[in-house]
Amino acid sequence: MPSPTNRCRRAVVTVCAGGQPRSDHERASQAWVARRLAELAGWEYAGEYDPAHPPALRPYFVPDDTLTAAQAARLGIAGEDDLFGGVVPHAFIASKVITHGLPRECASAPEGWRAELGERLRPVVLDGFSAFCPHSAGSAGRELLARGGAIRLKPAQARGGQGQQRVEHPDHLEQAVAALDLLQLQQHGMVLEQDLVEATTCSVGQVRIADLVLSYLGTQQQAPDREGLEVYTGSRLQVVTGGYEALEAVAGDALQREALDCARRYDAAVAEVHPGFYASRRNYDVIAGRDARGRWRCGVLEQSWRLGGASPAEVVALDAFLSGRVPRGALTASCHESHDLAHRPPPHAQVHFHDPFARRGPVLKYAVVHGNPP
Repeated sequence: MPSPTNRCRRAVVTVCAGGQPRSDHERASQAWVARRLAELAGWEYAGEYDPAHPPALRPYFVPDDTLTAAQAARLGIAGEDDLFGGVVPHAFIASKVITHGLPRECASAPEGWRAELGERLRPVVLDGFSAFCPHSAGSAGRELLARGGAIRLKPAQARGGQGQQRVEHPDHLEQAVAALDLLQLQQHGMVLEQDLVEATTCSVGQVRIADLVLSYLGTQQQAPDREGLEVYTGSRLQVVTGGYEALEAVAGDALQREALDCARRYDAAVAEVHPGFYASRRNYDVIAGRDARGRWRCGVLEQSWRLGGASPAEVVALDAFLSGRVPRGALTASCHESHDLAHRPPPHAQVHFHDPFARRGPVLKYAVVHGNPP
């Protein structure tokens, strides 16, 4: 990253943009990423952004959610060089609903909806629909169930798999649809999508900051939390300097190559259909597994153009490349979220959250670069 002598100094600030209360571990991770980015850039860390008392230096924002164009304008963000995250013309574009088209008879869609995006994405996603009313959700679910196999009902704004329901029978579908929050459904929508078995979830992403581009390809891990629910517990990433094309050399098997292809095509389609979109941090969850008929399927589940679960791994990789400890090329980095009170991080790990008394969520979060000296 350029030194302060050849690039204007900036003040790195966090901002709460999503309007939803975040947990202690999410706030801690956001602050840690912002602080580390400031250190690596030779900039200043100025804490949480206060519009009534803005920092003297030009702000560089680390928001907790994807921003709308209107939010970005109010903050003075003009492009991807001004934030670690992304900006979309309409709020719904940052959610799961853009992954699928609407049912044929659906009359409800948010302002700015572009039907051609669903058509463009169909080859690189699973079978599914987005819906904004109970009638459309019910009809979409019945059509998917008739094709065979279970489906998943996914709230548009949920993170980390929270709030999802797996449905196998039309009667259960009707019960699930009847229990939906009508206002939330109308405002944000939901996704109905085929469920896969023997599945692996890959992460494909890219970070651009201060003239350096990192891209990565890896897999996600899940494990039971303290309540026995399967939750996200981390990612292991192959990180390279350069764009998505540089990942072709580390995509070691057919699964990784197909996941990379799906993510790149998804990314390009969104940029073409919604030209007001831009992002310095991009992440795509891509699932691969077998459907009810035993057929191999691979498709993008959702996008993330904001600070995310893999961001600590992105930061430690950035640190390793910039420090010169690792030659520009490729490395392996991972991030971990543990719910085990006895878990201890390995040597050289960078811990960004540790609270053994946390009542919910992980008690320990850390990231590490593998196979390289500190």
